[in-house]
Amino acid sequence: MRSLISRWLATSVPLVFGVSMLTFFLGSLVPGDAARAILGLNADPDAVATLHHQLGLDRPLWDQYWSWLIRALHGDLGTSVASGSEIWSDLGARLPVTLWLIGGSVLVAAIVGVTLGVTAALRAGFVGRLVDVVALLGASVPVFWFALLLVTVFAVELRVFPAIGYVPLSQSPGQWASSLALPVLTLGLTSSAAIAKQTRDGVRTQMQRDYVLMLRARGVPERTIVFKHVLRNAGAPVVTLLGLLVVGMLGGTVLVEQVFVLPGLGGLAVDATRAHDIPEVQGVTVLFTMIIVTVNLAVELIHRGLDPKARA
Repeated sequence: MRSLISRWLATSVPLVFGVSMLTFFLGSLVPGDAARAILGLNADPDAVATLHHQLGLDRPLWDQYWSWLIRALHGDLGTSVASGSEIWSDLGARLPVTLWLIGGSVLVAAIVGVTLGVTAALRAGFVGRLVDVVALLGASVPVFWFALLLVTVFAVELRVFPAIGYVPLSQSPGQWASSLALPVLTLGLTSSAAIAKQTRDGVRTQMQRDYVLMLRARGVPERTIVFKHVLRNAGAPVVTLLGLLVVGMLGGTVLVEQVFVLPGLGGLAVDATRAHDIPEVQGVTVLFTMIIVTVNLAVELIHRGLDPKARA
């Protein structure tokens, strides 16, 4: 365990540092600047120059990054150029929405994907082929199109769920679940196709192993063989794939939160980019990177628990 944590730190710390540096310098290449975005396109050049100096935008780029890095190492990500609010405060207010969205989406993807995968592996006839077709369609459908389809069906036609907006859990648990239903289904169902395919292949491979024949010869029920032994041995690649899907979902939240008007980190990143608010973009990027490296550690720990060879 110590060696695992040491390796994780040895790779994660340089990764976070590298991403922050790359984001900062790439952000400087975006046309326009924060001063012009705040004052408007027709602002007086002297006023723009004064605001440039006040914001420190007239300093060399490396000097700006170094100042940001020193503050960040002390836990201070600075303040938003556009709103003047503390970046940690903005991130803390929007992080729960994104975490609920990703957590619910992963749960839906795991349940639907594993169910479809096991069904396709155990039933090679029409049901298995139907599951394969459904999984292929799920992998091919664009996320934004699927989101609009769900809105049309469940929000416009059936009026079961709201089309846009978010209600905090503390305000109303029922409305909170309802406001997250369509965004979660959008990310979860489109991601379940990959889980279904991986589960199907893994279960089919494990069902051909000698230990399955031995368990059957001993009279062990088929259900016990599948759910207690086969799924456990086929689960390690599925967990790894779920970790990769979480990384993809972080990018997907940017689009989904815009479609469903959710006040999450994806929407914050879009708004900050439009305002050329580099410190805010920097904060969102660093937080996303920290989430990713934490997920990688969790996947590694779960993988070790499922696969005895990984603990050797």
